[in-house]
Formats: sequence, C-alpha cells, structure tokens
Amino acid sequence: MMLLNGRTAVVTGGGRGIGRATAIVLAERGAAVAVWDLDATGAQETAETIKSAGHTAIAVGCDASDPEQITAAAERTRAELGSVGILVNNAGITNYAPFTDLTEESWDRMIQINLKGPFLVTKAFVPEMLAAGHGRIINISSSSAQTGAPALAHYAASKGGVIGLTKALATEFADKGITVNNVPPGFVDTPLLRQGFDPAAVAATMPMKRAGRPEEIAHAVAYLASDEAAYVTGQTLSVNGGRYFV
Repeated sequence: MMLLNGRTAVVTGGGRGIGRATAIVLAERGAAVAVWDLDATGAQETAETIKSAGHTAIAVGCDASDPEQITAAAERTRAELGSVGILVNNAGITNYAPFTDLTEESWDRMIQINLKGPFLVTKAFVPEMLAAGHGRIINISSSSAQTGAPALAHYAASKGGVIGLTKALATEFADKGITVNNVPPGFVDTPLLRQGFDPAAVAATMPMKRAGRPEEIAHAVAYLASDEAAYVTGQTLSVNGGRYFV
C-alpha cells in the first residue's frame, strides 16, 4: 500500500460522495485529513468516520469558492494539522439546462464554484508547498468535459477549465516538487449523480455495465497523492468504466 504518513491533506467537498470516499482512503493511508464542505454536518460525519477507525481528521465548514472562508479554513487547518502537502479540489455542483434555457446567472455560478473555487483554494496552499519543495494537487474534473454532454454546457465548460488549469499549473511547478493532476470520473453512483440520472439506466450505457463507486475514484487520487506518483504530472487519469478512451 502506498503510504502517506506525515502528510496533511485537504479534501474539499469531503462531506459526501467522492469527496467522502477520498478523505477516508487518504486517512487510511496515513494522512491527516481536513474535510472541507459547505455542509458542515456532512464534513463532521466524514471526520467522525475517519476518527472512529483510529485515524486523524478534522471537519471544516467552508464554502470553497469564497475567498474569506477559504482563508479562515486554511488557517484553521494549518493550526490543527500542520502544513498542507496534499490538496484535492473536489467540491463542485451540477445542474441540467438545455443551452437555449441556460441563464447567465447559472453559467456564472457554475464557473464560480467549479473553476474559480479550485483556483482560490490552490492559491491558498501553493506557497507552503513551494516552501516545502513538495506538493500534490489533484483536481476532480469530469468525463463530461472530455465527451461533451447535452444540457451541461456550463458544467462541461467549467470542468474543461479545470483540466486546462491542471496542465498549466503542472507545467509551472514541474521543477518545484509539486505535481498537479486531474481525475475525471465517469458516471459514479453518488448523490450528485442521482440528482439527474437513474444509476441502473446509466449502467446500461456503460461498457462495464455498471456505474462507478466513489472509492474507485478515491484510490486513483491516493495514487496521485503518493510518492510513487512523483514523476506523474499534468496528467488526466480517466476513471470512467470505458466511457471515454484517451
């Protein structure tokens, strides 16, 4: 098992779904995990699950697209867990709207949360990663940005931006000990997926004939967070059951 002993990780959107699974897997591998989520109750539930298994975690209520809340959450994380060396930008939203019905307000909100949020959170932690000469940044994007998707122009655009941001930062920090990668999940059985799809119907369209499980994304993230992935940067590690080949 790839161990993360001595590392502190922040997982945004860690209160449920992929974020919760990722926080748990990182903790199981030895990282101290700060579970950030707008839903403070969900974050607390994730942290309690981690602590009940004998690992280290704190819950931090935070809107990961709000600069002031990000600053406060980062300060608390450092004070309680130490310098952050692993960042998982997972927090995000989705909603469905045909392009002709898509409002400017919906577009702006999607970009604010899904793209500007990771920018702001990453800005909060890159300086200490540079000072340490080590860092792992993993962005959760989406296979919808790779394939396109009807009624999801704003979502696909925001997640496509995440992929572009990943590549730009990977290039900028490649010789600084910081790797930056992204994982675009396919259809994963989470509360977010169930807002718009029937998992059984989704499964029928997939080459593997099933939806993904949150922990399958989490294990990919854990690999990218590990020392074993030290020579991997700027990559899109697609975990999608064959939905999209790259």
